[in-house]
Amino acid sequence: MNDVIPTPLAPERRHALLEALQERFERHPKRHPDLSWSDVLARVDARPDTLCALEGMEASGGEPDVVGRDEETGAIVFVDCSPESPSGRRSLCYDHAAQKARSRNRPRGNVVDEAAALGIELLTEEEYRALQTMGAFDERTSSWVATPPEVRALGGALFCDRRYGRVFTFHNGAESYYAARGFRGSLRV
Repeated sequence: MNDVIPTPLAPERRHALLEALQERFERHPKRHPDLSWSDVLARVDARPDTLCALEGMEASGGEPDVVGRDEETGAIVFVDCSPESPSGRRSLCYDHAAQKARSRNRPRGNVVDEAAALGIELLTEEEYRALQTMGAFDERTSSWVATPPEVRALGGALFCDRRYGRVFTFHNGAESYYAARGFRGSLRV
């Protein structure tokens, strides 16, 4: 868990962010058919600390949008809905251990630490597949997904993409990184 207390957004930044989120929300009603913008705004207003995470998702190219409500907690679920893997979160290996293991050509960071710094969760394979039912994402890029510990213990990590009208899950060494591979995250508000 991120122990850093986020700085509240200045009023003009808050307004600009909420305006962008509302516009996207209204442009894609099929992603959240049972929710209204007033439902979303009420949750965000009750949890102003989440605005920093949403701003980070937006600033790094994630285009966060609401994809539903968590049935157990009632939380509104935001997910990165950019057509391709967020441009500001690419060329990263999977985690800190993988990044440290590279003796040469280390990437600038890793997805696990960057997701934590943003205050978001890395999508699971199941969440990634659910996102793909709402549109066509990652047709030219790919996105790391949360990797089961047993796969990571063997040195691997998972990523997904969409090609030929299908969603694929692949594996790579966790220390690998590519200009066309980033990660998508989620935030429960």
